[in-house]
Amino acid sequence: MLAPRSVALAFGPDAAALDLAGPMDVFSAATAMLGEGAGYRLLLVSPQDGPVRLSNGSRMLPDLRCADANERYDVVLAAGGPTPAHDSALSGWLRRACPRARVHGSICTGAFALGHAGLLDGHTVTTHWEFADELATRFPAARVEPDRIHVRSGALITSAGVTAGIDLALALVAEDHGAELALRIAQKLVVVAQRQGGQSQFSPYLSAPQDPGTPIARVQAHVMEHAGDDYSVARLAAIAGMSARSFARHFTQAAGITPREFIERARVDAARRLLEGSRQPLKAIAYDCGFGNADNMRRVFQRRLRVSPADYRARFNRNA
Repeated sequence: MLAPRSVALAFGPDAAALDLAGPMDVFSAATAMLGEGAGYRLLLVSPQDGPVRLSNGSRMLPDLRCADANERYDVVLAAGGPTPAHDSALSGWLRRACPRARVHGSICTGAFALGHAGLLDGHTVTTHWEFADELATRFPAARVEPDRIHVRSGALITSAGVTAGIDLALALVAEDHGAELALRIAQKLVVVAQRQGGQSQFSPYLSAPQDPGTPIARVQAHVMEHAGDDYSVARLAAIAGMSARSFARHFTQAAGITPREFIERARVDAARRLLEGSRQPLKAIAYDCGFGNADNMRRVFQRRLRVSPADYRARFNRNA
């Protein structure tokens, strides 16, 4: 009989409840399906004694204080919160506990706690898209990929925002006990079984300027509505009502990405929606979304999402 794997979920004050509850429900469901003694033993670890107030106002009672959690755990995960936080006691415990674990990692902004513990250096990691730039700035020895759901780098696994902790936990269950069990858990929780670490965690809409009435926002809205059109700098500048000479600079300042990058994201996003919700042939989707042909769309999908359009459709289109 398999022995249960120990999972330590570390969190501090103002942690996001879903960062904890999502993985906890996945591991608990796995234990229920595998039978007593064969699943996971969950432990909540926090720097302080007594109930810890979470970001939504609820309270979570840890099993152990960091000072008392001296066991060797199979999995150590750091939960995050609405904004990155630094707790020296939590990072100190992670620095001691993670190297001893089979797998260690983070959910959402929990990556910052790992960074303060010196555990991100030399690794490819991700976090909530909103804080990816800040993570890269604070910990330049790590390679931050902001459009990933979860990333595995050796024994380290990091995930994107909040609900991506469910994806991370499902990936660990699949690794331990097979994809079939992970699928059964996903069905039970009514979530997608495998969004995969390569699926983009955000659409181009999230990089739009805050003021929708600006010339740059007007260009973005046009591109997203007409992703299949051909675009030159001159045409985009005309839509914005600006000179071609200054358009690209203004666009990059406002959106944080180049016009070319935005157009490619918009096309990928448009293609994803069609792959998820239609039965159109791949060559038709490629043409309608501005890729020109299916081969080019496949190359872009492989580069950006680490998956082919055909595989993406097989995973996410229930009518395919």
